[in-house]
Amino acid sequence: MAPPLSATHAHVEEWSGEDVAVDDVVRALCGLREESAHDTEGPDLRTSVMTHMAWVPSEWEEAAVDTLAGLGERHPSRGILLFPEPEAQDGIDATVRVLAFPLREQRRHIAAEVISLRLRGLSTRAAASIVNPLLVPGLPVFLRWRGRPPFGEPEAEQLIDVCDRFIGDSREWPDTPAAYAQLPVDRTAVSDIAWRRTEPWRRELAGIWPEIAEIRKLRVRGPVAEATLLAGWLRSRLERDVELEHEDEDGLEQVAVDGKDCPTPWERPSPSDLLSAELDEFGRDRVYEAAAERAAA
Repeated sequence: MAPPLSATHAHVEEWSGEDVAVDDVVRALCGLREESAHDTEGPDLRTSVMTHMAWVPSEWEEAAVDTLAGLGERHPSRGILLFPEPEAQDGIDATVRVLAFPLREQRRHIAAEVISLRLRGLSTRAAASIVNPLLVPGLPVFLRWRGRPPFGEPEAEQLIDVCDRFIGDSREWPDTPAAYAQLPVDRTAVSDIAWRRTEPWRRELAGIWPEIAEIRKLRVRGPVAEATLLAGWLRSRLERDVELEHEDEDGLEQVAVDGKDCPTPWERPSPSDLLSAELDEFGRDRVYEAAAERAAA
């Protein structure tokens, strides 16, 4: 499955094949780029700033494709979408697309590339060797993992080894907050979209200074990931224990300190906005790492 086209796409070139080799994908990509250059008035600008990989198990396909489509031209990149089917017969099916986004008031386009690979059978356990020839040399590699990453298993470990930043969403993990103890922070920079969702609330809590320094109990009505990360953040910043009272909700709805409600932020970023913000980060987030460590303790 490839991301649907948005209204801003000027044109698209596409190739697909079943039971292909990686060399077939590389040749198809080169050919499509050549065709794309002839379809527009003036040369396309190849402005990739990263390789953006996404590991997308079947239950996350629809949500992942919608999120990636919402990114539009905000992050010109080479996208590599990996759809694992470990129980299927061994092989690789591929779709390659070259998308062009018009530059305002110019007769040129920004070109982006999307490579969708359906990894079947044993190919799911060799994803890193499959994607290596497709990475853009000299540019950072971001890896978005949908669902619970199987830390310690080959499919996760090999891809972590080739990425510069790992992006997960601990709201999607059934064993949060214990899972934070397995984060590969010693091997790559780690982003957590659940942590990003807490950002407006952290600003509100920081605004209660200096009273927040005396907090004893934090009450959160929202997902367990965001609740435990907020508590971990306060514990790590204040360097002492803060009791967490948690009421589960689908979204982060209410935060109170020592029985007093915190002002509700107005921001409600979309899934695409949240991922876009993580794709703007390049270094380690030491504050998140400390919060996750205290949340897992």
